[in-house]
Amino acid sequence: MNKKHILIMILCCLIPIIGLVAVNVFKLPLNSVVYAALILLCPISMFFMMRSMFNDHNSDSSKVNSPSCHSEKIDVVTKEK
Repeated sequence: MNKKHILIMILCCLIPIIGLVAVNVFKLPLNSVVYAALILLCPISMFFMMRSMFNDHNSDSSKVNSPSCHSEKIDVVTKEK
């Protein structure tokens, strides 16, 4: 495993623990915390999904001959002056 993957795993374990500690320390009602987490879940997951999609798309430039939906050649005609 590389260091970046280990750091992500540590963060994914620490974030829920920190959240539970914050609920207990600040005496927050659990239902409002759950509602806020559900509201934030969609934009945060979209951010990570789009980030991973663009990283996978750009790093796979070595497979030029692999079949994909963009495998057709498009000839561009330009006007010369």
